[in-house]
Amino acid sequence: MPTVKYTDLLPSTFKQRLKQYPIAYLPLGTLEWHGEHLPLGADSIQSEALMIEAAKRFGGIVMPPLFLGPDRRQDNEDGTYLIGMDYAKSTSPNQQLPGSCYWVSYDFFKQLLAVTLEQLKRAGFTTVFADGHGPSRRTWNEMIPQYEKQFGLRLIGIGDELKERWGYMNDHAALNETSITKYVRPDLEDLSVFQQGVDSPLVGVNGEHPFSATEEKGRESFEKALLLLQELIKPKT
Repeated sequence: MPTVKYTDLLPSTFKQRLKQYPIAYLPLGTLEWHGEHLPLGADSIQSEALMIEAAKRFGGIVMPPLFLGPDRRQDNEDGTYLIGMDYAKSTSPNQQLPGSCYWVSYDFFKQLLAVTLEQLKRAGFTTVFADGHGPSRRTWNEMIPQYEKQFGLRLIGIGDELKERWGYMNDHAALNETSITKYVRPDLEDLSVFQQGVDSPLVGVNGEHPFSATEEKGRESFEKALLLLQELIKPKT
């Protein structure tokens, strides 16, 4: 199988793959609590796995995931703060969930995207596809028009108009993401924490209960996303 991760390529192989199709895949991964049953790197694991397969099938090079990402934030009087799922409805009481280590402001993340794109253009890419963590995904799509003009790159993301067709990473540690993780990294999920059934607590989970997640459901989401991605990244003539 071809080597498609940027960090694994020899310079000669990099130039060869770049010449074949100069598209970079950018996983918007974070280090974030994804329930008791999924790894903290679930965003990176899911997005990177899809992009690696896309690069093998369609061409291109996969960048390292961006583990920093934006999210909502609630500042407390004692100087601490809560982010994202820390104060979601499913987190009761609201609390700092173990392992979440990713927060940056939306403005900083936009700057991070900008310097990343500057470097990708310098390296010779003409197209960039990015997806992953929800707030990162939304920010990427918001900035596409501006960054395309600024950098002269073709930028691709999954906007709201595509979410239904995409069907990949569309909840938070719930049925969809758990099924995907069971498919791409079955060694890293542990549904035994829900052995009591659908009445088990869902701290930091948003979506359908993961109790009924299956590898087959994950495979279906994976292949459906690949078909749409193939359509989206097709070189313009």
